[in-house]
Amino acid sequence: MRRSPGSPARRPVPPAGGPPAGFVPAVRQAGRATGRLVLAAATAFGSYLFITVLLLTAVGTVAVVGAFLLPETVLLVRRIAGAKRRQTAAWTGREIPEVYRPLTGTVRDRVRTALRDPGTHTDFRWMAACYLYGWLPVLLVPLWPAGLVVDGVGCGLLRRRAVVLPLIGRLADLDAAWSTALLTPSPKARLTERVEELTRTRAGAIAAHGAELRRIERDLHDGTQARLVALSMRIGLAKRAHDRDPGAVRGLLSEAQDLADEALTELRHVVRGVHPPILTDRGLVGAVRALAASSALEVAVRVDGLADAVRVDNLADAVRAPAAVEAAAYFVVAESLTNAARHSGSPTAEVRLTRLPRGLRVRVRDEGRGGADERGTGGTEPGAPLVPGDPGGVSAGTPRASVGVGTGLRGMRRRVAALDGTTTVSSPVGGPTVIEVELPCVW
Repeated sequence: MRRSPGSPARRPVPPAGGPPAGFVPAVRQAGRATGRLVLAAATAFGSYLFITVLLLTAVGTVAVVGAFLLPETVLLVRRIAGAKRRQTAAWTGREIPEVYRPLTGTVRDRVRTALRDPGTHTDFRWMAACYLYGWLPVLLVPLWPAGLVVDGVGCGLLRRRAVVLPLIGRLADLDAAWSTALLTPSPKARLTERVEELTRTRAGAIAAHGAELRRIERDLHDGTQARLVALSMRIGLAKRAHDRDPGAVRGLLSEAQDLADEALTELRHVVRGVHPPILTDRGLVGAVRALAASSALEVAVRVDGLADAVRVDNLADAVRAPAAVEAAAYFVVAESLTNAARHSGSPTAEVRLTRLPRGLRVRVRDEGRGGADERGTGGTEPGAPLVPGDPGGVSAGTPRASVGVGTGLRGMRRRVAALDGTTTVSSPVGGPTVIEVELPCVW
């Protein structure tokens, strides 16, 4: 129907029997919050039933006879608190970390650890508070009928926003906020975990350093030292033959020169294993490009945010990662490419170097057979350094039963962990193999 130019516009009328505006979304949100609160009620109910176990554990611990129950009870409390953390994280979208000391050793050690663990204190504090605010889901009983009536009328007839049903979501938010505050590890627990992590990485760094020294000693003893001894003998024979057989001196000196050249080559190899000079001369990007050029694979190098010796006038003035970080990244790339060429069966590989706001990311990928496994045996000893060409490194793309895969990956992890970095390995059977390392540093 067409209206006259002077007549006012009519307001559209919603169809009879249709859902009130804003009411359906409010019901859906309240339904999600109800599911969250029902899970919270189930957890709280389980905590109430757990009081009997706690009382038996307390009596047994005081009487000493049942002290062995304490670690097992603490483990059960950890599981309940872990379930609550997961529920809260599913509602808020923010993970709540778990920081616990492992309960290992004798009964006495486990009891002592359980009593002194700050995580135990956090869990019991939450459980005590949960006995009080765990009754929040009971408010669902009056809120749902009131919300359906009040908000149904308000949204459908009066065109107002829902008032009662959103309170259910606020109850879920309140439960999540209290749970987050109570279950978040204390600064003392985080400090304890950090100290333990640094202790483990320090042990790995010491083991890697010891293996490095043993490798250098072995290389010098078996290679360079043997050639220098042979060189000294040739020179001694040349001195003796100088007067009686001058013609033989030339041959001995020629052999001595060859031995000197071989000894220098061995020394360069040892130096490259400690800190490759190319890192100092060309930087990490230039050194990685040199590795890619000398690899048996066709390697694509992609760089994001790092200085390249080819593109800057003075590499010394460019912003670079610390020398230890560059060395670790170089050895990761070198070992990964070497073993990909040997075992993956792929003709190509990709190396990606990315500068992060507070670190460096190294990613090496090949399209080979996959199946790299850290549990492999053989190869180099655990913690051995990752030297280019070392046959004991990570066999990227090697079948799971292959030799030398596990120890190389463990050595790589130790080298990276010593710098507080992380290593991620993805190598499903059939490929591809992706090794990603993140090294923290200040630019």
